[in-house]
Amino acid sequence: METIEIKSSKLKLILILSGLIIFIIFGILFAIDPYKFVSRIFRNIFFIRIIGIITFFFSFFLFIVLLNYIFTKKFSLIINEHGLIDNSSFVSVGMIEWKNIISITSTDIMSTKFLIIEVKNYNKYLLSKNTIKSGILKSNLKTYGTPIAISSNTLAYNFKELEEIILKSFAEYKKLQIQRQRTSGDGDV
Repeated sequence: METIEIKSSKLKLILILSGLIIFIIFGILFAIDPYKFVSRIFRNIFFIRIIGIITFFFSFFLFIVLLNYIFTKKFSLIINEHGLIDNSSFVSVGMIEWKNIISITSTDIMSTKFLIIEVKNYNKYLLSKNTIKSGILKSNLKTYGTPIAISSNTLAYNFKELEEIILKSFAEYKKLQIQRQRTSGDGDV
C-alpha cells in the first residue's frame, strides 16, 4: 500500500481566516457598542454584549488555531499501510490504526460533510490535556458513537476525493489481512 500525504489547502485556510476576521470585528463591535445593534429581535443590551464577547473569544481562538496550521509544514493527513495519521483539525487524534477501525461512513453536519470513523477502542482517542478538545471528542462520541470525525474543510482534497481514497485504502488493508490469514492458516483477521 502506497503512502499518501495530504497537505492543508492554504486557500481554504485563508478564506476561513477571512471569515473569522469578520466575526472578530463584529464581536468587538457588539461588545463595545451594543446600542447600535438593538433591533426588534435583540432588545437586550446585555445579551448583545455577551454575544459579542463570546463571538470575539471563540473566533479569535479559531483564528489562532488556523493560523498555526498555515505555518505548519507537516502534512495534515497521512494514509499508509498502518492507518491514518490525522492532523487536519483542532480535534484530530493523530494515528488511527486500520486494525482499530470498525467502519467508515459519511454524514452531513450543518452542511459540512464528515467521515465518521468508528473504532474498537475509542477511549484511547478521548485522552487529551486540552479540555476544549476533550469536550468536543466526547460530544462526537455521544452523537456518533465515535470521537473521530474527519472533514476536508482544511485539506487540499475535496470531500469526495478524501472519502474515496480513505475507503479504498481501508478496503486494501482488509484485503491484505484476508490474504495474510489465508497464507498463515490463522483464524484471526
